Amino acid sequence: MNILILGSGGREHALAWAVKQNPKCDRLIVAPGNAGIAALAECADLDIMDGAAVVAFATENAIDFIIIGPDAPIAAGVADDTRAAGLLTFGPSAAAGRLESSKAFTKEICDACHAPTAAYARFTDATAARAYVIRQGAPIVIKADGLALGKGVVVAMTLPEALAAIDDMFGGKFGAAGAEVVIEEFMAGEEASFFVLTDGTTALPIGSAQDHKRAFDGDTGPNTGGMGAYSPAPVLTDAIAQKAMDEIIRPTIAEMARRNTPYQGVLFAGLMIEHGQPRLVEYNARFGDPETQVLMMRLGAQALDLLLACAEGRLAETRVNWAADHALTVVMAAKGYPGPYQKGGVINGLDRMPEDSRHMVFHAGTTLRDGLVTANGGRVLNFTARGDTLADAHNRAYAMIDLVDWPDGFCRSDIGWRAL
Repeated sequence: MNILILGSGGREHALAWAVKQNPKCDRLIVAPGNAGIAALAECADLDIMDGAAVVAFATENAIDFIIIGPDAPIAAGVADDTRAAGLLTFGPSAAAGRLESSKAFTKEICDACHAPTAAYARFTDATAARAYVIRQGAPIVIKADGLALGKGVVVAMTLPEALAAIDDMFGGKFGAAGAEVVIEEFMAGEEASFFVLTDGTTALPIGSAQDHKRAFDGDTGPNTGGMGAYSPAPVLTDAIAQKAMDEIIRPTIAEMARRNTPYQGVLFAGLMIEHGQPRLVEYNARFGDPETQVLMMRLGAQALDLLLACAEGRLAETRVNWAADHALTVVMAAKGYPGPYQKGGVINGLDRMPEDSRHMVFHAGTTLRDGLVTANGGRVLNFTARGDTLADAHNRAYAMIDLVDWPDGFCRSDIGWRAL
């Protein structure tokens, strides 16, 4: 098969790495890709937000299967365009993708199907939102309704922090994404990421992970797109996962089908778990980043078979083969992230890294300049390892970091601390 993956981050590098291992994959193109992806696949200069351009490129290159990585092309309707052109595609329609692109829409779906989630209110006016927060008090959660690169959520522990978040969102910090704001009750408990494939009818769980959103050790500092993750998530036991499927995932899928917007792709549920009861924090309409890195390390070549079964509507006859192993990834980011940071620093030592079924460096924000790997983003590298235990995976990942020479980078030293 000729396969096209859309995206340029650590998620897409991990997907490409897993797909490439499957003998069904003959030719692999990633658009636009990055310096790490270029070592295992062809990279193409393609505007992945332009559905017509993606269709033309796929047709010219005899692409058999398209995998959409990031949220933005999903919200832009690229999957609608490729499917309309008869191209086999993994990723939801723009209408189904509203489960991520609109927090308010997700709440509406939860209300309709009685899925447990936080109590909430929605606002298009800063004055009314501020008055509501003053009445409710803190802690409280402020969310930009639209897509904000994973940074449009503020868990405000104090009233001034909550009011500042409202002012930021309505003041344009997140552009159009903050034109509407959802304000939620603060949910106590432990958060976990739950990944389910669905073809619109059947739902197949494919793994769990825990992310680390805060920038610094001890879960301190500003929220980020994610500084590391590990899989599986011990808090998401089989019993709790079954509850999540019965009370949240399957009712959501049924409600989307009832509205004639069936969901096809990966449904990534962020869950808050307290006293054995899962509640929905939010949905994402694509694989998480950096959770994909640990999921793909554990799934390997079968990932392509699972994605194909999903796209072809064959999930009812499909099973996941899990090894009794663990994976952990540590994100190395540019100093200053998630605030202003410098690009262009040369990263040395990557040629010393072991790269095999238990060790991989997945590139996120890198580019090649004069043959040298240079930093080109906020989150830059993902040091990812598998092990028989989580401690083994942890030690392997941090041993890889010891080999890298990049003075402009930083990482957390405590990824996996909850489980360890």
